[in-house]
Amino acid sequence: MDPLRESIVTLARTAKTAAHSLGAWSSSLKNAALLEMAEELLSSEEKILIANAQDIVAAEKQGSLDRLRLTPERVAALAEGVRSVAQLEDPVGKVIEEWTRPNGLKISKIRTPIGVIGIVYESRPNVTSDAAALCLKAGNAVLLRGGSESFRSNLAIAQALQTAAVRHGLPEGSIGMIPFTDRVGVEILSQLDEYVDLIIPRGGAGLIETVVRHARMPVIKHYHGVCQAYVDKETDFEMAQAIVLNAKCQRPGVCNALETLLVHQEIAPEFLRRVGKSLGEKGVEIRGDEATQGILNGQALAATEEDWSAEYLDLVLAVRIVDNLETALSHINRYGSHHSDTIITTNAKTAERFLQEVDSAVVYWNASTRFTDGNEFGFGAEIGISTDKLHARGPMGLEELTSYKYLIRGNGQIRE
Repeated sequence: MDPLRESIVTLARTAKTAAHSLGAWSSSLKNAALLEMAEELLSSEEKILIANAQDIVAAEKQGSLDRLRLTPERVAALAEGVRSVAQLEDPVGKVIEEWTRPNGLKISKIRTPIGVIGIVYESRPNVTSDAAALCLKAGNAVLLRGGSESFRSNLAIAQALQTAAVRHGLPEGSIGMIPFTDRVGVEILSQLDEYVDLIIPRGGAGLIETVVRHARMPVIKHYHGVCQAYVDKETDFEMAQAIVLNAKCQRPGVCNALETLLVHQEIAPEFLRRVGKSLGEKGVEIRGDEATQGILNGQALAATEEDWSAEYLDLVLAVRIVDNLETALSHINRYGSHHSDTIITTNAKTAERFLQEVDSAVVYWNASTRFTDGNEFGFGAEIGISTDKLHARGPMGLEELTSYKYLIRGNGQIRE
């Protein structure tokens, strides 16, 4: 066995052993461990910032360093994030449903840890502490594999968490960090279904496709965020404009930002001139269909077929004029990524049809897509946003990091 594979297998095997005992830890013990981990992050601030500075120097040529950069304030935020997880309700052992059969068997369906969760991610070092805290609170061991751009930062954060975990008595391997950034390491981890129960990739399409291609265990994907808004013919122009501007411009580089705007043909001339002016003032490049280009009189570039399914993550917006609700629904379900979509209308009947027929994880009526976030949903924290349909969909909180099992209590029943 080559050294890289041997190292990852050892980490996974140790995590599996840890997971067996973590599931039995009480909420109070897990919460105490999390609070100690938060304190250790603060105590390790200098080491973490030195490691991050080295990452910044190495990544300067790539630009876009804001998501990578750590400051004393951001380290404090990491610690506060871990503390906030300690305050969340523990899902483990929660009774989902229970009933008694005619033969007297008492059946309970309860939440239980998944086991070992592999998290493969890129760029942001805060994922290291967020993922570790959430997985631990849900009774899971976690095996982390961060990206090369934040390699040193991730190791420093993980080391602080591991130090506190061991000091508190958590089993070795409860929080594991793969100390390699080779892409082959992702392939190896994805094949270790003997030890790893679930893998969650967070990053670019290449990373996610690598995991999906090689995984032998279930995968929950945080995939493209092609979010779309449909402005209906019956709408409040002021509200529609505010929602579109917020969804597109408040933070354009995130997965819940607006990428495509659909406008009903009856209001398109007036609404597009109005919203187009505001978008232009904020530096948004518009790529529109032929009708949109005509209305905006040179402001809009010609959209291509690829624009309708593009995740720009930038101040670029695809705009199309549609004949009716049916055309909007067809466009959204064909070109979207099933992440988050919104309708802006004053017609409740139209809105309810949109809510029912759009096949996305999160569907809005008269609200910005920027609310697709675990904190905004009241989960307290999230591990990511799933665009899959099975097990978890949308923002993933603690409950989505658990499975369930049935407990059967009898008094001698046998099946005849």
